[in-house]
Amino acid sequence: MNAEQRVIVPLDVPDEESAIALIDQLPQVVWWKVGLELFTSTGPKILEVLKSRQKRIFLDLKFHDIPNTVAGACLSAATYGVDLLTIHATSGREALKAATEAAQEGAAQAGVKPPKLIAITLLTSISARQLAFDLKIPLELPEYALEMALLAQEAGFDGAVCSPQEVAQLRQTCGDDFLLVCPGVRPTWADIGDQKRSLTPAQAIIAGANYLVIGRPITTATEPKLAWKRISEELTTVA
Repeated sequence: MNAEQRVIVPLDVPDEESAIALIDQLPQVVWWKVGLELFTSTGPKILEVLKSRQKRIFLDLKFHDIPNTVAGACLSAATYGVDLLTIHATSGREALKAATEAAQEGAAQAGVKPPKLIAITLLTSISARQLAFDLKIPLELPEYALEMALLAQEAGFDGAVCSPQEVAQLRQTCGDDFLLVCPGVRPTWADIGDQKRSLTPAQAIIAGANYLVIGRPITTATEPKLAWKRISEELTTVA
């Protein structure tokens, strides 16, 4: 196993210039994540930059709206030819089904491969206590994440985003073909930050993750290339 195939690095920067600088600083990285901050700043232009460099793209816009709006957004996003696209599972069954149909239609219109649709189960910054007390959800956190993943799978989604601590249960229940994308992965030598439910890269892969989203341990490191190398070496131990 190598990190190039499994680790997605977020372009959590405010503008195109900063994004290009980071991409050029880490030429070994194949997978990049474009989220709300950068996409709101640059629009689809940053996707063109990544594609021109033969990079793979995780467009992490976390659509969450009524079915008609989610479908329209997925129709447009699918024309970009990105690899992964996120939608909140809490948009509901109807919106998730509309998303799957719209993504296929948009990709067909543009003559590109449709994106893999990935459901957000629960943001990794939310703790079990916050789920219960702030969001008033009576389920235990692992059970809630599983229910959201199953809802998305039934609607035709390709996978889900979940914290590393939910991976093993989701892998067992959703099967081997369901993609599991894990943010909140932190090497032992990195600051935990605002992640409430974390594992190391090797632990997350062993638990059943397909992709790891690792940002700050790499991008804010004194030497990002060295941090990437350390993570790559850690992952070779679980190949």
